Amino acid sequence: MVSRIDGLAADSLAVKDRGLAYGDGLFETVLVKARQPVLFPRHLQRLAVGAQRLALNLDLALVDEECCRFAAQLGEGVMKLIVTRGDGVRGYAPASDALPRRILQAGPLPAYPESHAEQGIKLFACETRLAEQPLLAGLKHLNRLEQVLARGEWQSAEYAEGLMRDVSGRIVEAVYSNLFMVKGGVLLTPDLRRCGVAGVMRAEILALAERENMPARELDLQMSDLQKADEVFVCNSVYGIWPVRGVEHMNWPVGPLTRKLQHLVRGLLDI
Repeated sequence: MVSRIDGLAADSLAVKDRGLAYGDGLFETVLVKARQPVLFPRHLQRLAVGAQRLALNLDLALVDEECCRFAAQLGEGVMKLIVTRGDGVRGYAPASDALPRRILQAGPLPAYPESHAEQGIKLFACETRLAEQPLLAGLKHLNRLEQVLARGEWQSAEYAEGLMRDVSGRIVEAVYSNLFMVKGGVLLTPDLRRCGVAGVMRAEILALAERENMPARELDLQMSDLQKADEVFVCNSVYGIWPVRGVEHMNWPVGPLTRKLQHLVRGLLDI
């Protein structure tokens, strides 16, 4: 399927684009099933927050229309939306009249092993630390070099994901997923006010927990808290939920709350 830039079929980008020069922009990775972008209102909501934070003059109604049309043509797969500030001249200062650029790319559904969801995965404990920057915390911005460095730390198929901490040692997330743990029947997930990506599936799970009367909290978590967990899982908007069975010397069973949430999430993704 041909990529689209600003609504037109294209496969090349202007060298003056600030996304290329400075990572000045945002992106969303959206699951497409039955010609529909899954959980798209949440993707748009996060995009709107990011656009406001970065002062991008983005037409969200146009983005919505273009993405839904693109998803309908794709049918099934993964749609990547990239929004940059558009063209610029040399220097960091953004032009006040810059026109954001919209880039849409299509990809196939990833072929993850079924065992990831059924038996669970092992996490690699990454040495790369996430910098604390509250102004960018939660956003799916284009600056992903921390994740690139972290993912380069392991090559073994023994690990399906990596655990990431901030410079103070707090647990933040996985490399391309968010992390939850269960302790005493309470669902816990790291506070993302300093750094990290506020994932669409993370938001959906917190909303599901509220609807199902599951107690849930967002708070600072250390490795010592992980040691006391009854269950651990990771999530994102493409694969749903993967139970975590181990990291370093710690191990956990696939617990009942993880299985319950997994079942509920599958209902959302299998439209």
